[in-house]
Amino acid sequence: MKDKHSDTLHPDILAAIHRALLEDIGGGDITTNSIVSFDALMQGRIIAKQSGIIAGLDVVNAVYEMVDSNTDFNPTVSEGARVNDHQTLAMVSGSARSLLTGERTALNFLGRISGIATLTRQFVDAVAGTKAVILDTRKTAPGLRMLDKLAVLRGGGKNHRVGLYDMMLIKDNHIDFAGSLEEAVRRARAAHSNVELEVEARTLDDVCAALELKINRILLDNMTVEMMAEAVSITKGLAKLEASGNVSLENVGRIAETGVDFISIGALTHSAKTFDVSFDYVR
Repeated sequence: MKDKHSDTLHPDILAAIHRALLEDIGGGDITTNSIVSFDALMQGRIIAKQSGIIAGLDVVNAVYEMVDSNTDFNPTVSEGARVNDHQTLAMVSGSARSLLTGERTALNFLGRISGIATLTRQFVDAVAGTKAVILDTRKTAPGLRMLDKLAVLRGGGKNHRVGLYDMMLIKDNHIDFAGSLEEAVRRARAAHSNVELEVEARTLDDVCAALELKINRILLDNMTVEMMAEAVSITKGLAKLEASGNVSLENVGRIAETGVDFISIGALTHSAKTFDVSFDYVR
């Protein structure tokens, strides 16, 4: 079975597609295989059932390719485009059995990715005109980390660290365990001097302590807007500041106006509503 997307989609995403198909198809689609003849052909269309940002069309293509490499998938909108309710997103043709068998897995992925992308775009639009960059977090669905982070990118946001291995973030429990911020930073730098290091600050005194340790990136944890503005004033550009905690569409604009560099939002991936899409048989 060929997979034209193996060079463009992350291997973790391809593995997630494989797992999803396995859990859904298992020993076969007994309903479709009982009703639809082996040689029957079919054409269908994927339709948006709401307005928003559509993302993950290449993932849907990969789903159909894994089911049947002879399936013809033709998007009718661009990746990351804003679409309207009842707008056709793609035309799919090929074996009727293959299209019906892959339908739910394809729609599940498209709905999740587009839902995250749609919410992300709302946050990105809300901070337009400021320098703030909207970031995701590690609060992703287990096993779908790379897919959720791809969705954030497609919505116009940026990715924070992928996992615990590509960046160090010293948080409150690390500091409490080490006994002090200074000791936690010392141990981290001794172990991985070439890895980007960020520290969590719960108070303005923590911000000052991080600056004394020449930390280049500071996470402002659950601070008020007023405290964030003061932190921006204190750092004077000597460190990048990331706002985190209790961020919503209602307050993200005010947070961005404080002058912080990044705003990380767990809700992008843990609370996005699934985008409503459907597959219709074209007679």
